[in-house]
Amino acid sequence: MKIRKNDSVMVIAGNDKGRTGKVLKVFPKTSRIIIEGINLRKRHTKPTQRAPQGGIQEKEAPIHSSNVMILDPKSNEPTRIGARVILDEKSGKKKIARVSKVSGEMIP
Repeated sequence: MKIRKNDSVMVIAGNDKGRTGKVLKVFPKTSRIIIEGINLRKRHTKPTQRAPQGGIQEKEAPIHSSNVMILDPKSNEPTRIGARVILDEKSGKKKIARVSKVSGEMIP
């Protein structure tokens, strides 16, 4: 999976199409991700010791990773991702870096 935690992404399909947010959690086995403020679901909770009030809570639900695209760091537009092998200056080892297909910029 090419999407990682703390990436800024744009939703390209579904009810939240066109909205952007930061990735909070990634589930690689199921190819799903949780994005801040996207795909909100309401949960009705009973009063407990921790939450004596109870009530309705909104929480982000997972969304499939195929429904989002990473935002280009340069132009802030959705882009595909490629991989480039680079040489690490410190250790001298080869590393794989994620690269934007639109601008060619490396994605941190």
